[in-house]
Amino acid sequence: VARWSALALGLAYGYVHHDTLTTLEHNRAEQIKAENRERLISQAKAEWVKMNSPTGGVVTDPESPNFDLEKLLTHLSESA
Repeated sequence: VARWSALALGLAYGYVHHDTLTTLEHNRAEQIKAENRERLISQAKAEWVKMNSPTGGVVTDPESPNFDLEKLLTHLSESA
């Protein structure tokens, strides 16, 4: 009786453990898909800003910490 009980308990444990691992893998896959979707959206937004800004993504505000005079002058010479 003990052997059959151990076998039944082992099968039940295996089923529950497999179900748990499958759920974790499914959740991980969904999380990866969401992160990829967010990354693509942020890239698309950055490209949209770059394409629709009058300076092509070059910072023209000299007070900004991202201001680069060389990039601004290069952009102005290319557009002229």
